Amino acid sequence: MADFHQSGVITTLHRLGSSDVARLERELLSYGRTRPIALVLPCLASELHGPGLKGIVDTLRGVGYLRQIVVSISGADEERAEYDDMRALFDGVKTLDGQEPILLWNSGSRVKALYQRLEEEGLAPGASGKGRSTCLAFGYVLGSGVSRVIAMHDCDIRTYDREFLARLCYPTAHPNLNYEFAKGYYGRVADRLYGRVTRLFVTPLLRAMKATLGSHPLLEYLDSFRYPLAGECSMTTDLARINRIPSDWGLEMGTLVEVYRNCSQKRICQVELTENYDHRHQDLSEDDARLGLHRMVVDIASSAIRNLASYGVEFDAGFLNTLTAAYRRTAQDAIASYSDDAALNGLVFDRHEEELAVETFSRALRAAGLGFVRDPMDVPQLPNWNRVASALPDFLDELREAVEADALES
Repeated sequence: MADFHQSGVITTLHRLGSSDVARLERELLSYGRTRPIALVLPCLASELHGPGLKGIVDTLRGVGYLRQIVVSISGADEERAEYDDMRALFDGVKTLDGQEPILLWNSGSRVKALYQRLEEEGLAPGASGKGRSTCLAFGYVLGSGVSRVIAMHDCDIRTYDREFLARLCYPTAHPNLNYEFAKGYYGRVADRLYGRVTRLFVTPLLRAMKATLGSHPLLEYLDSFRYPLAGECSMTTDLARINRIPSDWGLEMGTLVEVYRNCSQKRICQVELTENYDHRHQDLSEDDARLGLHRMVVDIASSAIRNLASYGVEFDAGFLNTLTAAYRRTAQDAIASYSDDAALNGLVFDRHEEELAVETFSRALRAAGLGFVRDPMDVPQLPNWNRVASALPDFLDELREAVEADALES
């Protein structure tokens, strides 16, 4: 029996049986006349040779309702060889109007000059990475004035198909559903349970926070999402204009908090995109907090702590000790539950590896908390586009011109 249970404070849109993809795409084509859809793809240059991106590109060749496709490339060389290779990979992909995808070259001299302008104006664009890459792509869409809905997903998805994209776009593109933001979710199972950071860190942390702080509206909201770290979401361009997002691995959690600040919860949903999902898996990196899941958890914990502090929650060393102990016990209890679930379903389950992950995440939580206690003003968030436009009225036009000039040199 398909799961249609509604829980938490936001609406859940389930995948009940097999979807009629042709129907979804026909409707999206119709809605696109008044609510044009842009697809933003934050992409690492290293993903050019990975199995995920090629499959995504092949799928997009069969999609006919997108008005814009913006590929924001990070980590490419400055000699544009990888930029040109990426353009060649997307050959044959067309939008509804027959336009080629827009490639935004973050390592190019023109875009770097724009980042420098932001820096000089006191609008720090953050370090290179997914957050900054995504933010600039949103800026291009806003500056072009073409689309009213933006969908975004990662470029390492190995289980991508047209249904996945259509379901992601549908809640915010449908004119009568009235959602301003939709978060994707899915299962993460192969021969074992994946999604370690969500299973063993984010969910136990939120529940430990609720146990130590009591009921808090922001915690109830965040705990309503089945997969808060999913890289897939869609939103209206009005929301994209006013959201401030982190430039680091706290992107997904920070985005959810910004949506909480800027939207009525009746205008927020989560949508099941596919039965099961697979992408590139990262190492735990238990001995190096600069790499892998260890680095990711430090950034996520920092984002959660800073956002709660902005709602009046006090974090000091004593409370941090209490929270870390509560998190550790909650996560260890979760391991027992997942072990039983894996046993029933005949899945591989390495109890030692799960415990090692919790120990690593505990250290990361403590490091993030101490970092906040030392410097509560160090907020790695990017300015929203309303503020950029106020300080630099011509910036979005200059961004569009820079991206188009890069394309003409190909």
